[in-house]
Amino acid sequence: MPSFAFDVSLQDFETKVLLPADTVPVLLDFWAPWCEPCKTLKPLLEKLAGEYAGRFLLARVNADENPELAQHFGVRSIPTVKVLFQGRLVDEFAGALAEGPLRAFIERVALPGGINNAAPREQAAALAAEGQFEAALDILVEASRQLPEDEAIRLDASELLLQLGRNDEAAQILAAEYKQEGDRAAALRARLALTAGAAETAPLEAKLAANPDDHATRLELSRAYAAQNRFREALEAALEVVHRNRAFADGAGRQALLQLFEALAGEQYDDLIREFRRKLSAALN
Repeated sequence: MPSFAFDVSLQDFETKVLLPADTVPVLLDFWAPWCEPCKTLKPLLEKLAGEYAGRFLLARVNADENPELAQHFGVRSIPTVKVLFQGRLVDEFAGALAEGPLRAFIERVALPGGINNAAPREQAAALAAEGQFEAALDILVEASRQLPEDEAIRLDASELLLQLGRNDEAAQILAAEYKQEGDRAAALRARLALTAGAAETAPLEAKLAANPDDHATRLELSRAYAAQNRFREALEAALEVVHRNRAFADGAGRQALLQLFEALAGEQYDDLIREFRRKLSAALN
């Protein structure tokens, strides 16, 4: 499963390895194209990364192309595997292991088996924060298989799907009934609704530059920004309509802001909503 196994270099080492390693063990596989044992170990590690589905991540380091990383971790021969977790080197081995011993090693360093309610959501959130949306989604899908009644996990997945632009899949998840997470489900449905019929932003921006008082275009641009998850820009565009003409189309600017507030309801956007509620109040008074 490629999203749990990825190549890494010195340039992206912090974002791909150090930050995720705060919440999930990361195995560093130091290898080289000419290394015969590497050709045995590497596919085994990739296979197990898929099987363990987020209990650890596999970062492949080409030692020839990244000598600084190999030197920093004291790699003297390849293949060498180092395990980072929560800021520490927690285990390592050198040479190619057979599948049995390799499974035993991974079982020792991977996150505990048996998905629980908090761990996969935390792992997925950490990966999503670094832009690894597909890897985060894979973790949530596996967690949902094991905990099909957990509404929070399903909604986390739907939110990631919206960020990835996979709106049809998000809609399928959101079509279910949510008894424990009803408010959040409603907010995500509202966010999904914002994407319906959204236009490209560039032509709208050009049209608005030619006529800054084209309030209808500004509101359409607000919807287009929201469809791209550019929520601050969407709020600013709707608020500008209120500033310029609060009575336009029976208060359409205010209604657009209220729709955005509904769509963004939830802890993640609380600060943003509070900020623009204050700005809306000031604009109306």
